[in-house]
Amino acid sequence: MTLPSAHDVALAAERRSAARLLLAHPLVTSDGPHADLFPLIRRHADWLGKRFQQVLGYRLLVDSSYARLFKAGLGADAGHRLERSTGTPFTPHTYACLALALSVLVTAPEQLLLSQLVADIRAAAADAEIELEETGRAAGKRTLVAALRLLVEWGVLIETEGHVAALAQDAGGEALITVDRELARVVVAGPLAQARDGADLVRRAADPGFGGPRTYVRRMLVETPVVYLDELTDAERDWLRTRQRREAQAFSELLGLEMEIRAEGVALVDPDDELTDLHLPGTGTVAQAALLLVERLVGRLRPQEPGHPATGGTLVIGVAVRDGLVDELLAELVAEYGQRSNWQRGYLEDLSALREAVLDLLAHMRLMARAGRLRAEGEGLPEGYAEEAPEGRTVTDVRGARPGSDGWVLLAAAARYATHVTVRPVTVAGKGTDVQEELPL
Repeated sequence: MTLPSAHDVALAAERRSAARLLLAHPLVTSDGPHADLFPLIRRHADWLGKRFQQVLGYRLLVDSSYARLFKAGLGADAGHRLERSTGTPFTPHTYACLALALSVLVTAPEQLLLSQLVADIRAAAADAEIELEETGRAAGKRTLVAALRLLVEWGVLIETEGHVAALAQDAGGEALITVDRELARVVVAGPLAQARDGADLVRRAADPGFGGPRTYVRRMLVETPVVYLDELTDAERDWLRTRQRREAQAFSELLGLEMEIRAEGVALVDPDDELTDLHLPGTGTVAQAALLLVERLVGRLRPQEPGHPATGGTLVIGVAVRDGLVDELLAELVAEYGQRSNWQRGYLEDLSALREAVLDLLAHMRLMARAGRLRAEGEGLPEGYAEEAPEGRTVTDVRGARPGSDGWVLLAAAARYATHVTVRPVTVAGKGTDVQEELPL
């Protein structure tokens, strides 16, 4: 075996660094917060463009001053939401302000006053028959400022004199804004021209095209904390089962990610803990409460003899969380840890708000989920999408692997947060591969 040269090792490291940056930050500018790595993207633009297209079906556009990786969606309820600087998620009105601002900026003059930009956004809203929060009131001003601040962060807007936050001042402050029209044009990645409405745009954006199951599963792996088998169609599960070892090597080389394969699903793990916008364990009231909650849920909710169907066992991907249990456990946690851990007073006084925030975090971490129809049952598939595995191929049976009734479900990956976890290898007869069962869950 010929060992790679020092040049080859350095070349691979450069490409991996550039690919990781683009995956985490799909819009990189030459004068932005990642300007030090922008030359790497330009140097390896051709290679990166080909690899992102081949592996994930993503298009990469590299210009002299910016690089834009056009990602695709994963379907309804699977996006990465935008947040204000306070961490508060964007509301529908904030998204509307953002979209209207972009529609104005693509044809705006190079410089304009903040007041003119606001007037143009209001006019665009009227033309589109969109009702915005009253931008003359404090709440409406703050909503619009949140959208404009994000555009400043992306480099679409430059605060030449003054700041966009002046809009929220009582006296209605002014500012001079410089517009990067080219960046404004490349922000939106979805197929707007073909979409009939918002729901159709989400469906079209999630369509993997000619790549089919291969492309969709790869996107799921890199864009979500864990992929459960019952979230995949028969064709997707078949492709993953036959390719998972080779895919593990490919993702290691391209992005430096390690693949964990379990009976319930697969996850890509980043040893450097960089390619994530969510952290658990984490800091703050919500993250601390979520970690303590999931640990207690795992201790309470254990399935009976989970296993792998290939060995005669019963696959368990999730267990039902009975009504009221989350509230009970959160009340206990607030009493035990709230005061001495300096949890936010607003959450201590409003248990329902804490519950909503904690469950939202755990759902995004794919440790819990609402019960409902899944992709394996045909939910959310693009028109004409291949659902069935090739004729004569058997796939893992995922029927009944998690509850389908209303309410919340505790998912398999939550087991890693148990006080004691036992992992045992299981050889799947005739498959030439190993899976692992992680207990308890």
